Amino acid sequence: MREIKRKPTHPGRILKEDYLTSLSITITEMSLILGVSRKTLSKIINERGGITPDMALRLSRALDTTPDLWMNLQKKFDLWEASYASLEWKSVKPLPSNRIHSHA
Repeated sequence: MREIKRKPTHPGRILKEDYLTSLSITITEMSLILGVSRKTLSKIINERGGITPDMALRLSRALDTTPDLWMNLQKKFDLWEASYASLEWKSVKPLPSNRIHSHA
């Protein structure tokens, strides 16, 4: 696994800075467009909530992007967070490669 040193940008920050701010759309307006509560959108924008598959579909439709864009941003952020939140996963011993490849 390639280690990423810099923490990836939370997708909520990207949504806020690259879309809401640049398009002059408020959180309230965007929540109405997306059909979600203001609280739900606010949690994402303030980096206290993540992008779900449903939200990725809504954002992709409203902003003419792809759901994969939003899911990949969230995945990168989550993996980075998990890799630095605990180092217990590093104690897992890899299986010998000959055992892995014999099942492929």
